[in-house]
Amino acid sequence: MKEEIAKVLTMVQEGKLDAEQGSELIQVLKEKEETSNEKPTKYLDKTLKVRVVSAENDNVMVNLPIKLVKVVLLAGHSIAASVPQAEKYVKDIDINLIIEAIENELDGQIVDIKSANGDTVSVIIE
Repeated sequence: MKEEIAKVLTMVQEGKLDAEQGSELIQVLKEKEETSNEKPTKYLDKTLKVRVVSAENDNVMVNLPIKLVKVVLLAGHSIAASVPQAEKYVKDIDINLIIEAIENELDGQIVDIKSANGDTVSVIIE
């Protein structure tokens, strides 16, 4: 954009544009840049996708709108932590780290795990 503004200023210096026309043109260029820098999709309209593929074909696919993720994470983690059979699976999960990532608008694949027996876990925001 700096080059475009420099060209407009040069045109004003050369008398091809008057100061008012140059100012209007620069304003249009700045508005165009601001519009192009906006995110095309609002982050809260994205989806958190969890994919678990096991070697035994016990597959899990979960899609959650980001709007619900914080509530589901907090509630689900506290419920799972209070169930004796599930406690061992969730005790080491740092929910605050995941929520911080969401609040910072993390995007793309955030987890990619492959076990020795062929199980895979992927967590993607898109």
